[in-house]
Amino acid sequence: MTANPDAPDVYDASFEQQIGVFIDQHRAMIAASLDGLSEAEARRRLVPSTTTLLGLVKHATFVERVWFEEARTGHSRAELGLQPGPDESFDLTDADTSASVLDVFARVCERSRRAVDGVGGDTIWSGNRRGPLSVRWILLHVLREHAQHCGHADILREQVLMERSRSR
Repeated sequence: MTANPDAPDVYDASFEQQIGVFIDQHRAMIAASLDGLSEAEARRRLVPSTTTLLGLVKHATFVERVWFEEARTGHSRAELGLQPGPDESFDLTDADTSASVLDVFARVCERSRRAVDGVGGDTIWSGNRRGPLSVRWILLHVLREHAQHCGHADILREQVLMERSRSR
């Protein structure tokens, strides 16, 4: 199946296949937000919060792990080596680079795909703090999260590129 939600082979695919294609499109857009940026640009803080383009990709990795590892397995965030909450997941360390964060994001997304491969939307995962949730709800939530952060990334990237063009 294509990775393009607007391709004819996606139109009549199952819900699980369709939502997977839509989520993958948003994963790709999040990763592409760093394309062609310097490390300083990727880390540039343009809003009062700690949100940066590199931090958004790191947060998207956290989102993937919360929903496709924590919710599926019931292991705590501490057991999984995750930040305790979403706000901390934006925080960057000195060791974080565009290449390292993108590499982790790509590997985690592949694990997420495998976690739902062949799993129906009515399957219940009970490891999330909210309690038992259907895989359908989880997939829709991940799509919502990634879509929201794609919008943030678009705005931040536009600001970075405008700043770059002004400084030339």
